[in-house]
Amino acid sequence: MPHLSSAHRRVLLALAGGWALKAHRDIEGRKVFQLHHSDGRTEPVGWDVAEYLAEHGLIDSNKKFPAATFWLTEGGKVVVAELSRDSSTN
Repeated sequence: MPHLSSAHRRVLLALAGGWALKAHRDIEGRKVFQLHHSDGRTEPVGWDVAEYLAEHGLIDSNKKFPAATFWLTEGGKVVVAELSRDSSTN
């Protein structure tokens, strides 16, 4: 398992809990990552956090413009299961 910070774990567990991670890109190519809850709440996610998770194969996206949607990969689901198991044993 890659080294995961608390921010990485927060994003993975949020995705597993039903939040949507989206990358909003403007016409100049800048990306802003946000977690979206079904009740309309949003939480910012650092670019470095989202990129790290994608580079390590834990999340993937539909690569749409202007807003890409991310999901857990099979590898990401395995990591979430490990995180959930670890938190239940603490």
